[in-house]
Amino acid sequence: MSRARPALLRALPFVALVALAASGCSKDEPNPNAAPVSSSLAPAKPKTEAGKPYAVEAQGAKVSFTMDAPIEKIFGEADGSTSGELFVDPEDVTRSTGLLKIDLDKLVIYQQKRADEKAEFGERTKSDLQNEHARDWLGIGKDVAEAERQKRRTIEFKLSKIETAGPKSVAGLTGAERTMKLDVTGDLRLNERTAPKKAELEVTFVMEGDKVAAVRVKSTKPVAVNLDAHDVRPRNALGVILQKTADELTTLGKKVSKDAMVSLDFQAKPK
Repeated sequence: MSRARPALLRALPFVALVALAASGCSKDEPNPNAAPVSSSLAPAKPKTEAGKPYAVEAQGAKVSFTMDAPIEKIFGEADGSTSGELFVDPEDVTRSTGLLKIDLDKLVIYQQKRADEKAEFGERTKSDLQNEHARDWLGIGKDVAEAERQKRRTIEFKLSKIETAGPKSVAGLTGAERTMKLDVTGDLRLNERTAPKKAELEVTFVMEGDKVAAVRVKSTKPVAVNLDAHDVRPRNALGVILQKTADELTTLGKKVSKDAMVSLDFQAKPK
């Protein structure tokens, strides 16, 4: 067995993150399936005079993803990674806007493995080496130039459309905590690539009298993020595409989930 093969096998617990993104792209060619390169998304602005600014808090926020393969499960957690701003219109929540940011520097990768598809999964574990590889492949490794790291460090989601089948006004509900189910559409920017994305959210308005004192947001269904669309591929510590690794991961990872299933839970308070 060559030296490259054991290294590849050690990297397989992270294969779920990149197998889909590795096909058909050479080291010197762009990924034909990736969204166009884009700069950071513009700050959110209120649509109406009733839209009031709320700051997204990092404290208590939870961002996670899962990816499944037959003999392993990949987990990612980025607790306390959120920031951004929402403009909440309590008279008509569908006229609200916002820009959510997630700091990838806080991402930690875990895994569960089993011997074969009939065996039980083992305990969840964390490998420092796998986390180092993950950061390299996301283009934010320690050896990447700081200017390049900053370009890729933040995930952004900017709201462009909000829909609900229920009441649109917070005043149309009662109680100290008023919950709505919202379908939101927006632009997701990851790894300098921006693609449209939809999310199903449960939004709870915490009231103090007739004022919204806090807005709690959590996903009711994981959001599927296709890594191919965002050009997340195997890279070395300097951010250079590792095509040989990409090709081998594609062959070995055909049963791997095509998407990272992302869940959100955070709070915003008046500025």
